[in-house]
Amino acid sequence: MKIIQITDTHLSSLKPHFRENWRPLVEWVDSMAPDLVVHTGDLTVDGADFEEDLVHGREMLRGLRYPTLCVPGNHDVGDMPGTRQPVDAGRLARWRRIIGPDRWVHNLGEWRLIGLNSLIIGSGLSEEDEQLAWLESTLRTREGRRVLVFKHKPLFVEDPEEGETGYWGLRPEPRRRLLALFAEHGVELVASGHLHRARIVDGAPFRCVWGPSSGFTVGPMVTMPVGEVLLGAAVHILGSTVESRIVPLGALKPFVIDDVLQEVYPPAPTEASLS
Repeated sequence: MKIIQITDTHLSSLKPHFRENWRPLVEWVDSMAPDLVVHTGDLTVDGADFEEDLVHGREMLRGLRYPTLCVPGNHDVGDMPGTRQPVDAGRLARWRRIIGPDRWVHNLGEWRLIGLNSLIIGSGLSEEDEQLAWLESTLRTREGRRVLVFKHKPLFVEDPEEGETGYWGLRPEPRRRLLALFAEHGVELVASGHLHRARIVDGAPFRCVWGPSSGFTVGPMVTMPVGEVLLGAAVHILGSTVESRIVPLGALKPFVIDDVLQEVYPPAPTEASLS
C-alpha cells in the first residue's frame, strides 16, 4: 500500500508566486499511482486571513486523481495565541467549511491513519482538550489496526527531549503527552511538514518524517540545524514494516522564500506606520 505525502504547497490566486510547482507535483503524484495522498498543511499562502486562498486550494486539490486527505497548517488556520494570526473559532470554521475536518481518522485495510490539527496543540483552547480526548478514543478503539499519524508541525526539531522551540515545533508539555500516548498505542509513523526541510528520524518508539515542501525552500534567513534543503515529497510504503523515503523532484522550480518574503508575507503594519 502506497501513501504519498505532500506538504507546504502555499497556493494562492492572490499571490501565485509558487503556483508553477503545483502542476508538475500533480503529474508526479499521478505517475506514482498511490492508494492515498495526504497533504500535511500550509495548503495556502494565507488562508488564515483570506477565504479566497482556501477556495483556490480546494480547487487545486481537486486536480489530484487519487483520494486525498488534508490537515491544516499555520498559514491555513493561524498559529499559537499571541502570534499575529492566532488560531481561533472563525479560522477553524472556515477551514472546515471549505476544505473539510481539521482532524480525521481513516481506516485503510489493517491501518488506521489519524490526522491531527497541530496548531491547537498547546494553545489552551477548548478545542485542544476536545482533540486530545478524541485522539485517545481513536487510538483506544483501533481494534488491532496499525497506526500512522499525520500533522503539520513536527513533534520536535532536534530531539524529543528538547525545550521550547517557538514557531517551529510543539511545546514541551503537550509534546511529552503525545510521545507517551503514541508509544503506548504502538504508533509506527508520525509524518509532518512545516520546516521546509526533509528528514527521516528512526528510533524507538516510532519513525518521524518531515516531508519537504513542494512550494519553496527557506534560505539563510532561517538557521535550521537539521534536515535537508530540497523540494519534493515523501512516499510511505505500508507492508510488514513502514518504508519511508524522501523524493526530490527536479521538475519543481527552486523558489526560495527569502527572495520574495516581503511580497508574500509582509510584516504587519505598526501603529507608527498607520499614523
